[in-house]
Amino acid sequence: MEAPIQLSFPLPRSLDTRIYLHLTVKSKVILLFLTTASPEEASTPTPLGSFVYALPDRYNPSQPLSTPLCTVEPTLEFTTRVAKALAKRTNRPVYVGNSISLASTGLGGTVEEEMEALVKVVEVAMEQLKPLLCDGPGAEAP
Repeated sequence: MEAPIQLSFPLPRSLDTRIYLHLTVKSKVILLFLTTASPEEASTPTPLGSFVYALPDRYNPSQPLSTPLCTVEPTLEFTTRVAKALAKRTNRPVYVGNSISLASTGLGGTVEEEMEALVKVVEVAMEQLKPLLCDGPGAEAP
């Protein structure tokens, strides 16, 4: 398979914080790691967040199944949502590790800011995944 994809993009509603994405696509699974950093935080290590496994449910495709493998309460819900969204859209098992902090957003991480960040993460990940998942014989677009 391809080498891991590493990129960054601005955290919505934040002046200088970026989301860093590390994406690895294997033949049967997708692995995604997410974190945030601002210029002030560049010299300090980011604490680990939650790690969640999600997979498509063949009996109820609109509701992927998920299980937390490592939980850090402030990041668990966001991590689970990203994992389920990608499992549903790619129809593949997904592992997501996430230590994104929304503290630097305009209002400190409101529900609206969290949803904007979630939509942006899934959108950017799917942009990267579509060409990789469409390769190969008999592959269908997610």
